Amino acid sequence: MGGKTTISVGSDGVAIITIINPPVNSLSVDVLLSLKESFDEALQRDDVKAIVVTGAKGKFSGGFDINAFGGIQGGKAMTTGLASKPGYVSIDILSDTVEAARKPSVAAIDGLALGGGLEVAMACHARIATSSAQLGLPELQLGIIPGFGGTQRLPRLVGLAKALEMMLTSKPLRGEEAHNLGLVDAIVPGDELVDIARKWALDILARRKPWVPSLYKTDKIEPLGEAREILNFARAQARKQAPNLQHPQVCIDVIEEGIVSGPRAGLIKEYESFQVLLKSDTCKSLIHVFFAQRGTTKVPGVTDLGLKPRQIRKVAILGGGLMGSGIATALILNGYQVILKEVNQKFLDAGLGRVKANLTSSVKKGKLTQEKFEKTITRLKGALDYESFKDVDMVIEAVIENVSLKQQIFSDLEKYCSPNCILASNTSTIDLNLVGEKTKSHDRIIGAHFFSPAHVMPLLEIVRTSKTSPQTVVDLLDVGKKIRKTPVVVGNCTGFAVNRMFFPYTQAALLLVERGADVYKIDRAITKFGMPMGPFRLCDLVGFGVAVATGSQFVLNFPERTYKSMLIPLMQEDKRAGETTRKGFYVYDDKRKASPDPEIKKYIDKAREISGISVDPKLGKLSDKDIIEMVFFPVVNEACRVYAEGIAVKAADLDIAGVMGMGFPPYRGGIMFWGDLVGSKYIHERLNEWSMMYGGFFKPCDYLAQRAALGAPLSAPLDQSKSRL
Repeated sequence: MGGKTTISVGSDGVAIITIINPPVNSLSVDVLLSLKESFDEALQRDDVKAIVVTGAKGKFSGGFDINAFGGIQGGKAMTTGLASKPGYVSIDILSDTVEAARKPSVAAIDGLALGGGLEVAMACHARIATSSAQLGLPELQLGIIPGFGGTQRLPRLVGLAKALEMMLTSKPLRGEEAHNLGLVDAIVPGDELVDIARKWALDILARRKPWVPSLYKTDKIEPLGEAREILNFARAQARKQAPNLQHPQVCIDVIEEGIVSGPRAGLIKEYESFQVLLKSDTCKSLIHVFFAQRGTTKVPGVTDLGLKPRQIRKVAILGGGLMGSGIATALILNGYQVILKEVNQKFLDAGLGRVKANLTSSVKKGKLTQEKFEKTITRLKGALDYESFKDVDMVIEAVIENVSLKQQIFSDLEKYCSPNCILASNTSTIDLNLVGEKTKSHDRIIGAHFFSPAHVMPLLEIVRTSKTSPQTVVDLLDVGKKIRKTPVVVGNCTGFAVNRMFFPYTQAALLLVERGADVYKIDRAITKFGMPMGPFRLCDLVGFGVAVATGSQFVLNFPERTYKSMLIPLMQEDKRAGETTRKGFYVYDDKRKASPDPEIKKYIDKAREISGISVDPKLGKLSDKDIIEMVFFPVVNEACRVYAEGIAVKAADLDIAGVMGMGFPPYRGGIMFWGDLVGSKYIHERLNEWSMMYGGFFKPCDYLAQRAALGAPLSAPLDQSKSRL
């Protein structure tokens, strides 16, 4: 795993122990063992009076090396040295070596001190930091708890309420705030950091500064009764915010153990709980998502050719509606010059107004200063024709989903833009070959599919046809990175990855309702599972117009497995269009609060009558588990098709697409990962059973059938020879 610590002793008798493991000085197993050796050496040497711990190149330590987790989860011991005794790192290294040392130690913190990095610093007898340092314990984001004593030391340094907030939200503190809270003892300039830390260590030795181990500080901990109230309040909040997650509750229990039974007992419980959580599905899922998200920018045959992204400075956007204005907002916030084109002045004013409103909202929320707002808005210009398009580097078309309109636009763009200009479409479902059919510029046509609202949602689906050049993909990946999106590169097909995988989501829900299930029970079960909202509430949000337009693309292209329901068209006839008309599957008040609508029943009855469907009494009594399976197994099935057709390079890309594009719960790892946790055999059995009862919509695809027969994981690497990429 690499990495080490070095030790050098100055004439003042202070040993400087430096953590070296680029890029963020993470605490690999080698680093931790080396840290123990360096400390032991410093404690044995007569010429060493005190110790300073720091990190190389302006970073203290970004925490325990997450790459090591895979090995532990797989049941392998980290190394005999670290796994031979329970709590070896937190007790033997940090408590019994660093904290209990006869010589004082000071952590000199610049850059990152996160997770295990902060835990090392808290075991030292004082902490000196720069104002730009970041200190935090973000372990809960990975489904675990701090495992090197953080649950015990942080409350004793900053108080119980603040420690709980820092751990449960995973938010780091800047140096200044950490100083105000008592986590850091002094804030100093970066160039004086190590010198001041040396003096501080000698002052502790001379008793001019306090020498109190963090683990035994008691002045910040409330009396037991009061402490229990704070812990119980945190428990209730965590249960409310994350009802499906166990690890926040475990974290609170471990903190409580240390307060009730003493810090040593707390350390032992912390270690034991950490080991159990490490093997949990939640931890495996969150660690999978962590790596999968970082892996989306690696595209074989594209990013491994040594191509450098071209400089893109000026971007034109066609269409100033919700999507166009959101994309414009994201671009100008990150330094791009933008031209927003509309068909008439009224639409243009509305589009520019939306961008301004997006920025104003950020100012109100304190995310943007007034000064930055004014500078940002100067990057935006409006246009009613193509005259100003001569020198743009990229165009993003964001007009309505109409094939002939898009074809006309791309044909115009070819005339007005430079031959190197990237021609991108934000279409969510239409095949890009169709969009660019009337052009000769197929190598620079690409899909840049943002999700609404585009300046907020983190995913960017980059869609490439068989003719899109690798250079164009590399350029768009770079833009995605600069506007802080997670880009996923996919092949060209109807619906691409996200909408294609999730089209059965709403259709399965409609099928269930027409056969006797309750609309609101389905939405409740899906929300409880962890989705931001159920399929019917989502239909209301995006609007029935969009739902029907995208749905018709799937009916056209996948007729054999599309469930055709009359329910939404019937509601549309009655001027119901979703949230915008205040009536959809729900009714909405002035504050957009959704309430169930008993009138829905008449539309369901009518849809049944037209389709000639009879009610299945079993579906009226579905359990939450059944609802989740009947709605999500068809999504897994379609994701398998997308993967088998080579639309995605790797299954993990589909996981990220679902998590970031549709809000699939990250603690379930993404749609393919979750499918593997459930098991291909079981999913295949259930889909088969339902297809006998309810028709071809549920029929398992060949890929799923093959995997189930082998008992193999769905996300195993494919033979990529037939990849659309």
